[in-house]
Amino acid sequence: MQPRASLALAPTLARPRTTDPENTSTAAPDGATMLPIIEAHEVTKRYQLGRTSVEALRGVTMAVEAGEFVALMGPSGSGKSTLLQLLGGLDRPTSGRVVFEGRDISRLSDSKATRLRRERTGFVFQAFNLIPLLSVEENIALPFAIGGQPGTRRDWNDRVRQVIELVELQGKERHRPDQLSQGEQQRVAVARALVTRPSVLLADEPTGNLDYTNSGELLDALWRSCQEEGQTIVLVTHDARAAAYADRVLVIGDGRISDEIVLGRRADHSAAPLIARLAQIGL
Repeated sequence: MQPRASLALAPTLARPRTTDPENTSTAAPDGATMLPIIEAHEVTKRYQLGRTSVEALRGVTMAVEAGEFVALMGPSGSGKSTLLQLLGGLDRPTSGRVVFEGRDISRLSDSKATRLRRERTGFVFQAFNLIPLLSVEENIALPFAIGGQPGTRRDWNDRVRQVIELVELQGKERHRPDQLSQGEQQRVAVARALVTRPSVLLADEPTGNLDYTNSGELLDALWRSCQEEGQTIVLVTHDARAAAYADRVLVIGDGRISDEIVLGRRADHSAAPLIARLAQIGL
């Protein structure tokens, strides 16, 4: 079992159950067994660079429950982005298994992996990847236009309005990306990732190109999606301020999970307690 540290932070709003990596099923309040929404079992990833073999991941086991906000932290080259890509079906492990909603996705064909990403996951990266000629509304609605999502156009329009409110971009619906700040552009990217109600939102350093104020606004939007809509989020970051929004922080070093810090769901997102704990473990 991975080492675990606990920080008691108040006030607690709706602290999710934490999962023991040795036993990834958990008990629901009625006594029924509840499976994690996404799991990794002894996952390794090895890259061949000429004659050199690079081990990006060295047997990672973890689980994320539905509605949980988990941050992956670690220095550059630790394997956190590689793990995120495996969890989202963007890449395949060298060995081990990735289980998504009870289904082993480790060996999916390219077409099935593409369908999984389109229908069940949302991605946010440092680059905003917005279409310059489309408005905020049109960029957010793009997954409906290209993904064959169920529902009527009225349903889609209602959902677009909901996520625009969630990321607090009311009044900017008809703006193009070049008429927005970087922070607003990233919030459009988040809204686009959330519009189809994905099972899991995977975010790779989404605040990496943003200043302090815009980073805070983006993180607030992610936290609200988790708190208000029950969105499951896995966030890769090197920034303790961003990680402090999570319910749980997994510290990755040298391709392994070296520590787990349980923060709980809380309204106070101060990073001070997390920074103190990270200092204790040498980060």
